[in-house]
Amino acid sequence: MNQEIKQCQNCKKPFTIKPEDFEFYEKIKVPPPTWCPECRFQRRMIWRNENIFYKRKCDATGKDIFSMFSPNAPVKVYDRDYWWSDQWDPMQYGNEYDFSRPFFEQLKELIQTVPWPSRSFLNNVRSEYCMNCSNLKECYMLFDADFTENSSYGVALNQARNCFDILSVDFCELCYECFDCVKCYGVLYSSNCEDCNNVVFCKDCINCTDCFGCVGLRNKSHCIFNMQYSPEEYSKKIAEFDLGSHQSLLEVKKKAREAFQMFPVRFMHGSHNQNVSGDYVYHSRNVLDSYMVADGEDSRFCSFIKLPFGPKNCYDYDLFGWNAEKIYECNNVGYNASNIKFSVLVYIDSYDVEYSFSCSPSVNNLFGCVGLRNKSYCILNKQYSKEEYEKLLIKIKEHMNAMPYRDARGREYAYGEFIPAELCPYAYNESVVQEYMPLSQVEAVKRGFLWRDPAVKDYLTTMSWQGLPDHINDVPDSLLKETILCENWDNNQKEAQQHNCTKAFRITASELEFYRNMKLSLPRKCFYCRHRERTLQRSPVLKKWQRQCACDNQVYKNSSEHAHHMGERCPNNFQTSYAPDRPEIVYCETCYQTEIV
Repeated sequence: MNQEIKQCQNCKKPFTIKPEDFEFYEKIKVPPPTWCPECRFQRRMIWRNENIFYKRKCDATGKDIFSMFSPNAPVKVYDRDYWWSDQWDPMQYGNEYDFSRPFFEQLKELIQTVPWPSRSFLNNVRSEYCMNCSNLKECYMLFDADFTENSSYGVALNQARNCFDILSVDFCELCYECFDCVKCYGVLYSSNCEDCNNVVFCKDCINCTDCFGCVGLRNKSHCIFNMQYSPEEYSKKIAEFDLGSHQSLLEVKKKAREAFQMFPVRFMHGSHNQNVSGDYVYHSRNVLDSYMVADGEDSRFCSFIKLPFGPKNCYDYDLFGWNAEKIYECNNVGYNASNIKFSVLVYIDSYDVEYSFSCSPSVNNLFGCVGLRNKSYCILNKQYSKEEYEKLLIKIKEHMNAMPYRDARGREYAYGEFIPAELCPYAYNESVVQEYMPLSQVEAVKRGFLWRDPAVKDYLTTMSWQGLPDHINDVPDSLLKETILCENWDNNQKEAQQHNCTKAFRITASELEFYRNMKLSLPRKCFYCRHRERTLQRSPVLKKWQRQCACDNQVYKNSSEHAHHMGERCPNNFQTSYAPDRPEIVYCETCYQTEIV
């Protein structure tokens, strides 16, 4: 089939469907999309509350619980332990399919009547204050994390130990304030590093040891701001940087950022790839227009799937992976999942599922179901025989096309469209999409999304961030009893509220022990504000610009001879997530590889 340019049903902008895209849609038996990739990503990710806790009542027991659902959300919520028990049966909510009404009206009723688990939380030990996590031990305030121990304040972790204040790290230990780091030990205030030990304020370094303020190094040791020192000189020089002092920390951080801006960046983050596009793509083949993906193959428009055994033959798929294949228009699906479409929270040995929510484990042949476990051949939570299911499913898909659902803005949803935003129990500003595609309340409501005003923070602070000791050596144990006013809330309350600032925060005993052992200054901001600052390090999701390589030996003085003539600008063009108005010096692959040392 030939390439086609279509107009997005939502934003009205043109988007392209390529011949290989049509092949995929035909293979999994779905019609081509009517929304552009960015709008499809936006409507999927509103179904993900990643890190905002609420206090509410369990609708089964009446006890107070922590939940990913607001008390005002139009859904029933059970404590996760009760939800997983045999004390209730989701099949009791089953309904006959009504051919006199659109499918999504019926699905909405099921979403609002079948209880949801209070949190996505599996096989965790003494890690109650975490969400969207599995296999944690002794952890606190972790989100989107797996197989991690003794760690706190982080998002997107896999197999980490003793790490604090981190974003997107894998196989790391004793790391602090890091982003996009893999197989690192004792790494602090660093980003895009791999196989590094004891490096501080470093960026894009691989297999480096004992380095400070460095960028773009490979297989180096004892370097400070990319200058080589002897081990003895390094030890003496490094002692001058006292990160236990908050004032000294701010000065070093400023110097490191200035140094980073002077060194070229590669047009995309990634390694060990073949035919890929997007950003933060690793060890993948034929993975296009994707973001934060590892071990992927023959996929497009995927994001945040960095667990081992990444996506295979998947399109429009976000979170979380682990041996998932033939996934289309899904969010939070994985663990041996196959042929899952238009669904959320379907995982663990599940296959052949469409338009279903929170169904796990070992489910298959479900259509329009909520909360089922170990079930097959069900529609709207009603049991059928295999023959009955297959016949009825054909009729339902025909009915969805003959009687499509229309939302309040007149957008049409036939078979093949993801779930309308009107069915989502999360508000736009409490879902993770607000991090990637931020909107004001006015704009969100205008586009048909729900909005909830943040709860008023009524914490009684006992001290200001300004009253914290400058040096970690001067911090008394009594600080553990203090409720500290967040710096961002103190300086700009209105802006802080937009990023879910909690107004105040406390220092935990394990956290203070970590700072003392690592000789690090105390933070002055709450977790959500610190997380916000880390997210600013990453490139925008699914945004690409056409640019020419900036290498001309003038903006940045090259250290070696390049393929193009000295003094002339490199002719290579590429698509990159670095917008043209950003300050970075963006190099093509050839020029960048020539410069790294």
